[in-house]
Order: sequence, then structure tokens, then C-alpha cells
Amino acid sequence: MKIVFRIGICDDESNARDALRFELEKAAKEEDWEIVYEFSSGTVALSWLKNHPGEIDLLFLDVEMPGMSGMETARRIRVFSRELLLVFVTGYSDYVFDGYQVGAMDYLIKPVDQRRLESLLHRAQEILGVQEDRMFSFRNAEGMFRMPIKEIRYFYSDRRKVSLVLEDREYSFYGKLNQIEQQVGTDYVRIHQRYLVNPRWVEHIGCSTVTVEGKELPVSRGFKENAMEKLARAMLKGGY
Repeated sequence: MKIVFRIGICDDESNARDALRFELEKAAKEEDWEIVYEFSSGTVALSWLKNHPGEIDLLFLDVEMPGMSGMETARRIRVFSRELLLVFVTGYSDYVFDGYQVGAMDYLIKPVDQRRLESLLHRAQEILGVQEDRMFSFRNAEGMFRMPIKEIRYFYSDRRKVSLVLEDREYSFYGKLNQIEQQVGTDYVRIHQRYLVNPRWVEHIGCSTVTVEGKELPVSRGFKENAMEKLARAMLKGGY
């Protein structure tokens, strides 16, 4: 699967969004970038990002917005997302140091300098490339997603579909659990023909079940010996 990194733009002024989009399209012309979403306020961006985790890799965020400022938007984003790359766009350099408090990757001064923007996109691509080894990518009818492997509680299959379970949400997509097991590597444990669990979130190991955040999952006879050994070892180590 070819990885195309996705960009979001958040600015209350439509002219400013258009101007940044224009510069981004020039800078990203030969790269694996796609400008996928635009937001007219921090409130709109925050609401959308909460409901669509993993759909944006890089967000350009205007600092000076009415209502919820870009800085406050960033602080709230960091409550539920540490992986999203943030770049502040501002007309003043006074905000530069504030950006580091929310783990911003960088900042741009309006009007955006093309060379600086190209350099920033190259750096972002390098960061995301490193992150990719720690992410699980999939596509369904809603779009393309990338989730931190450590945050996934477990996978389960039902016929041709696989569901990925997070703390408060599930995503379904077409796939095979055997292939997913190869993708996520040895950090996960197969407990059943239909279940692949992340030891980090296992709370209890029973005789024929394991409990993941209050949910009991079956352990089948064919996987039991190997699964129980791996899970017990992982729990003793405190996950991975």
C-alpha cells in the first residue's frame, strides 16, 4: 500500500486558506502529500479530529483565530492525539515559543515562504516515515486511517471483515487476521482464530478467556498454550 500523507488547513479566513493551499500544492506537487481537509475554526477542527482519528497527518493551524485560538485548539488536540504533526501559521513571531508547549513541529510566518515550506514538508515526511513502523494503516468506506499500534486494544474478524478496537471506538475494514498479525508483529498475541490482542491492555488471564478493558475474549484450545505463555510474560513486564 503506497503511503500518501494527508494535510489539513485550519484558518478562519478563506483567503488565507486559499493562499496556503496554493503554496502547498506547489510544494507538494512531486511528493506523496494530499491536501484533504480545510477547517474554518478551531472548534470545527477539534470536533472533526476527535471523530476522525488518524485521518490527518499534518495540520497547519492559524494562531490568531476568533473564539478558540490556534494555540488553545492545539492544547485540546494534544489531549487525544500526540501523533498529529502541528505547524502554526502566524503573522507574528511572538507565538513561536508557545508552540513548543504543545509539541508543535514548527511555525510559518505569513506570507509563507516557499522554500521554508518545502523544507518543512520534507522534514514532516521523514518524521512520518519513522512513525510509520509504529502505525497500523487501513482503508474503509470512510477513508484512509493510520492508528498507533500501541493504542489498539485488539482485532477480531467476522467472515471477510476485521474490526479494530480502540478505547472508545471500533473501525471495520476488509482484511485477513493472518495478514494483520504479520503487520503488527510479535507485540500482539493470537488467542483465537478470530482474535488478536495487544498485551498492553490485558487486565486478567482466565482459564479460557482474557479480559481487555472489561471485555472478556475467548481463548481457543489450539492457541491456548502459546497465547497464555506470551500474555503472562508480557503482563509481568508491564506490556511492551
